[in-house]
Amino acid sequence: MRIEGKTALVTGGSAGIGQEIALQLAARGAKVIIVARDRQRAEATIGCSPERIALLQADLSRGQDQDRVVAEVTQCCPDLAILVNNAGVQINLPATGIGDGGRMADFRDEIDLNLTAPVALSFGLMPVLARQKEAAIVNISSGLALAPKRTAPVYCASKAGLGAFSRALRYRCEDSAPAIRVIDVAMDFVDTHMTQGRSGAKMTAHDAARAVVHGIERRNREVWVGKTRLLRILHRLSPAFAYRLLRNG
Repeated sequence: MRIEGKTALVTGGSAGIGQEIALQLAARGAKVIIVARDRQRAEATIGCSPERIALLQADLSRGQDQDRVVAEVTQCCPDLAILVNNAGVQINLPATGIGDGGRMADFRDEIDLNLTAPVALSFGLMPVLARQKEAAIVNISSGLALAPKRTAPVYCASKAGLGAFSRALRYRCEDSAPAIRVIDVAMDFVDTHMTQGRSGAKMTAHDAARAVVHGIERRNREVWVGKTRLLRILHRLSPAFAYRLLRNG
C-alpha cells in the first residue's frame, strides 16, 4: 500500500506507539489526524510535523465521543484511507487477590477503550474507507491476547476480543469491501508510559511503530511484532508452555 498522499486516523496518537505511528506515517507523506484526550501532549506531537498532523480531541472510552469522531471524520475526511485503532489502557491488579479490587468502573472504561472504540470506529468509518482504491483498518492487539497474564485479566480479554473481531471483520471486508485490508497487530512488550516501572526487556516505541507501518505498506493480514513472533510459534507447539511463560507477566 502506498502511504504517500493517504489520509490516516490514529487513535492514541499523542504518546507512545501511537505517536510514533503518526510520525512515521507523516514522514511517508500521509496526512494524519490523531485522536487524543490530552491537548497539551497532542500539540507536542503536532509540533513535530505541523504541516501533516492535526488533532481531533476525544475520550474514546466514552460512547458519545466514539460516535462524534465517526461523524466528524466522515464529514471532514472523505478521503480517509487508513484507520489505526491504537488507543488502549491496561489496568493491573495485585498478583493475588479475590474480586475486582474496587476497580470495576476502571474495567468498564478499559473494555470501552480497548474493544468497544475499535468496533465503533471500524464499523462507523467502513463506508468512507470502502470508497478508496485501497484502505486499511489496523487494530493494535497484544501478545497477551494469545497468552494472558494474571495481573491484567480484563486487558488480556479485551485484546483477545479485538483479535477475534479483526478476523471476523476481515471476512466481511473480503466479501463486501475488498479495498479494505484488516490488519491484526500482536504487539510486543514496549517501552511506553503503560509499561513504566515494569522490569524486562522492552522494545522501543519507534521500532514497534516501524513494524506496524511496514505491515500497512505490505498489506499484511497479521503483524507479529518483536518477540510475539516467537510466542506464536511456542503457542502452536505447546500452548501450556506459552501460558506458563506469561502467566506471571
